[in-house]
Amino acid sequence: MNKSYTIAVLGSHSALDVCRGAKDEGFKTLVIVQKGRDKTYAKYYKSENELGCVDEVIELAKFSDILKPEVQKQLIKRNGIFIPHRSFEVYINDYEAIEKKFKIPMFGNRFLLKVEERGVKPNQYDLLDKANIRYPKQFKDPKSIDRLCIVKVLEKMRGFERAFFFAESFKEYEIGVKQGLGLGRFTQEQINQAVMEEFIVGVQVNFDFFYSPLNSRLELIGTDTRRQTNIEGLTKLPAHYGEDVMKKIGVKYEEAGHIAVTVLESLLEDAFSLGEKFVKATKDLVPPGVIGPFALQTVITPGPPKKEIIVFDVSPRMPGSPGIFATPYSGYLYGQNISIGKRVAMEIKEAIQKGKLEKVLT
Repeated sequence: MNKSYTIAVLGSHSALDVCRGAKDEGFKTLVIVQKGRDKTYAKYYKSENELGCVDEVIELAKFSDILKPEVQKQLIKRNGIFIPHRSFEVYINDYEAIEKKFKIPMFGNRFLLKVEERGVKPNQYDLLDKANIRYPKQFKDPKSIDRLCIVKVLEKMRGFERAFFFAESFKEYEIGVKQGLGLGRFTQEQINQAVMEEFIVGVQVNFDFFYSPLNSRLELIGTDTRRQTNIEGLTKLPAHYGEDVMKKIGVKYEEAGHIAVTVLESLLEDAFSLGEKFVKATKDLVPPGVIGPFALQTVITPGPPKKEIIVFDVSPRMPGSPGIFATPYSGYLYGQNISIGKRVAMEIKEAIQKGKLEKVLT
């Protein structure tokens, strides 16, 4: 039965994770690639005998061409189920089109994807407020900055990446703006739309959850943290070089990879509580709520009285860290470690078997 469906995904981010999981559960796989970015899927991980996980590739001039009717017809003809990830959102860059013009059945809640963008309503902060989940204090007026803050502003060259600088006063904010404008890192319009939030000192951990509408069950599939450039390189510099180099090139938190991590078992109940509250908030504000994978990106702070998990970002779709299966949390539940891609395919497979596919698609 599964062979009559094709699991489709855009060729970036977590496409291989999606495809491997789908193949393991008996589905056909298809990756939509952009010309010049095809070899990973069309050559190195192409299905051949028992090797590989990408059965078919559709090459487009640019990723956004996936919205063209003739491309969508190809996916519909193959009985495609599309799995969204962050790169899909970024390269389409049109949430209205994703919600209304993209006609392929999508695993997950397509109406929840846009909450990642801070300029929409409801956004992730509205969801966190609704869920009564603590996140870093926000500052709307830079003149009110009274503690160390991280200023998050979209890059001039790449609107999907963010530039960052730190300030603990309005004076330092002005210096950061002047330096950023001088280096051409962002525009005045972009700095006017920047997010200014309290910088929380602690350990960064992403809790990668999966919510199953079929079983009304929240699962912790794994935990990870990020490897980011150029901040990691800067922190390895001798102290007397660091400040001068930072002024010249600026600080970036651009992802280069992830590291699988574990957390103290005593923190798990608090983590699950945050996940449960987030799931409920999404049902209230963006029905039908979260379906499948989502991640709460957090900072764990020290006591007393005890460690606290503070959420600073939300990912309401496939996480970009395929290595989380190396953490033990899915294995505690299933008896073997599974990836997010495999868990997605398992949910689709169960939905097909129970005749409830509509519960996991939008």
